[in-house]
Amino acid sequence: MQKLNEIDDLIKIISKLPGLGPKSAKRIVLKLINNRDELIKPMANVLAQVYKNITRCNHCGALKSKTTDCGNCEDIKEKYDKICVVEDIADQWSIENSNIYKGYFHILGGTISSVGQRKEDLLINSLVERVKKENIVEVILATSATVEGQTTAFYIQDSLKDSRVKITKLAQGLPIGGEIESLDDGTLFSAFKNRSKLNSNSD
Repeated sequence: MQKLNEIDDLIKIISKLPGLGPKSAKRIVLKLINNRDELIKPMANVLAQVYKNITRCNHCGALKSKTTDCGNCEDIKEKYDKICVVEDIADQWSIENSNIYKGYFHILGGTISSVGQRKEDLLINSLVERVKKENIVEVILATSATVEGQTTAFYIQDSLKDSRVKITKLAQGLPIGGEIESLDDGTLFSAFKNRSKLNSNSD
C-alpha cells in the first residue's frame, strides 16, 4: 500500500473528533476524496472562514463573529434576569434547541477537574462580574452530574456567596454521571422545572 503523508495526516486529525476512531476517520477521508469537488473544496473554504472569523466571547464563552458584538451578551430583542451556566457550547445548543429555557447563557469552557483545566482557565470571574452588572436575579447551574461538574458547581456557588443572586441547580431528571449534551428534551424539561435552590441569599 502506497504511503501518502497527506492522507495519513488527515486521518489522524479526523480521528481526534468526538465519537470517531481510525476506522471511521478512514471512511470519512475516502468519502471526501471520492467527492472532492462537492465536499473537499467547499469544506476547506468554510473551515478557513470559521478559523478566520469565529471566536469565543471572552465575557460569556459563546461563539461569536470577530467582527460583531456577542449576541449572547447583548440580546437586542429582550433583556433577561437569569443566567444558565453550562460547561461547553454543545450544552448551550442542547438547551436552546429544547426551548425549555429563556435567558442568558454563560459557557465556562470546561470543568475544574478536567485534564489540564484549572479554575483560572474557566470564565468564572466573568460570571461574577455579569451577575453584579446585569441585574441578574437567578443563576442556574446546569453543569453535568459528574464529579467534575459538581465540583465546578460548588466552586461557582462559593464564588457568588457575597452576591444577592439566587443560585439554583438542575434537579430531578438529571441522572448521576449524566452530561447535559446527551439528555433528551423530556429529561431537560424535568431537570429545569424541578431545579432546587442552593443558597438563601434571596427568594
